[in-house]
Parts: sequence; C-alpha cells; structure tokens
Amino acid sequence: MRLVKTESGQRVLKDRSVPLTPRQRAAFILFDGRNTVDQVLAATSPVGVTPGDIDQLLQLGLLEAPAPALAAEEIPPPAPAPVAALPTATAERTRQQRFDEAYAIATRLTGGRGMRDFRLSLAVEQATSYEQLRSLARRIRDAVGDEAFAPLDRALND
Repeated sequence: MRLVKTESGQRVLKDRSVPLTPRQRAAFILFDGRNTVDQVLAATSPVGVTPGDIDQLLQLGLLEAPAPALAAEEIPPPAPAPVAALPTATAERTRQQRFDEAYAIATRLTGGRGMRDFRLSLAVEQATSYEQLRSLARRIRDAVGDEAFAPLDRALND
C-alpha cells in the first residue's frame, strides 16, 4: 500500500503545527506516493518506526491513499515551482531571513529524493538555524548537483 501526504499533512510538514515524534516525522517525510508502507518501515527500522506510528499519522489525517492515476492525456502539466523574489542589493538580510528562504529551497531539493538521501532529508528537516543549514550545503550540492543547488547557494550566501 502506498500513501501520500494530505494537504493538511503538507502544511504540518512545513509549520510543525502538529507535534510528531522523531520516529513519526522520519516516516512521514518518506511518504510520497512512490514508497510502500513496507518500504518506509524498512527504511526507518533503524530509528524504530512501527506500524502504530503510521496508523497515528493516518488517524491525524496527515496521510491518505493516493487518488487513482489519471490517463496520460488527462494529466495536467506540472505547475512551475514558485520562485522567491530575491531581495534588492541594498537590503541586508538577517540570518533568520536567509534561513527561511534557504530552508524552503533545501526541503524542496532533498524532500523529493525519497530513499536515496533519507538521512540528508532528515538532517535538513531538523535544521533550525542558518548555521545548521549552511553546514549541510556541501552534502546537498553533492546529492543534487551544481545546477539544482544554485538557488540554495544564492539564498545562503547572497
């Protein structure tokens, strides 16, 4: 069985408005519609995720079964990713502003990588400061490549 984050689940992932245990959060991140429940349980077994943790995510309304796939001709083209407006050259950004912008980019870059970079995705999700996120920059660049990393580099360093 495959599960995906609900709209509410996407919001909770970003704003952390529903307290989740570290185990639940680790499993929650991996539910993207591509991984089965068994695959997520296997990937998170080192941190002790149980079927009960996943049941709780379902009961909280954070996960659901994906909608049936549409026929290829019915699938709308993906919307372009929103591009954050860059601050003007005269405005000096605070570390918190840099973190907020960079965190959104870093979670987008690492969140869609599934099982390949599970630990990196977790590290990004757990980052709470500019310095912590900056310390992960090299690992993110190595995982996604220079071209995909460029917006994150600008957010961290411009």
